[in-house]
Amino acid sequence: MMHREEALELLQKNLNDESLMKHSLSTEAVMRKLAERLGKDQETWGLTGLLHDLDYAMTADDHTRHGIESAEILKDRLPDESIRAIRVHAAEMNGSGTPQTDLDYALRCAETVTGMVMAAGLIRPSGLEGMKPKSLKKKIKDKAFAASVNREIIKEHQRLGLDQEEFLSIAIMSMQSIAGQIGFSQPLSGDE
Repeated sequence: MMHREEALELLQKNLNDESLMKHSLSTEAVMRKLAERLGKDQETWGLTGLLHDLDYAMTADDHTRHGIESAEILKDRLPDESIRAIRVHAAEMNGSGTPQTDLDYALRCAETVTGMVMAAGLIRPSGLEGMKPKSLKKKIKDKAFAASVNREIIKEHQRLGLDQEEFLSIAIMSMQSIAGQIGFSQPLSGDE
């Protein structure tokens, strides 16, 4: 399996977009925390999250290939379970089947919730600092807020045995832990 440094180099070479890098780093952070909570391999889950959108730039004109191209590039560099999760994270676009494993569901809900947390952080005066699951729940209920974020995919956290409160808490804390890397430079107390 590749090392994180190699994964970051590969990502930087293929993405060339600051917002996609922030999304990838956010997804990695959430995936690592989910793995820790669920007793899974944090390195495997983290790298899966980090690299899930590796092909985004190359499939921008053909979303039916999104996830498929990444899986091809990474097939000898990540475990089969990661390749499958990367492929099915975009199943609605690429027709690659349905999620089945914890890793499949975790990647789908983790990468989706990052958009909600990021959008909420951008409109708050304190950014991510002090964000609570309760306020994020309200944003999720407001269909006009971050309208492109698929709420049904976020609900897949239930397949991992996590309730909404715990899942949102994990997502918020994960992203707070890398706030400076994803554009939120205020000091964080570590509290969620």
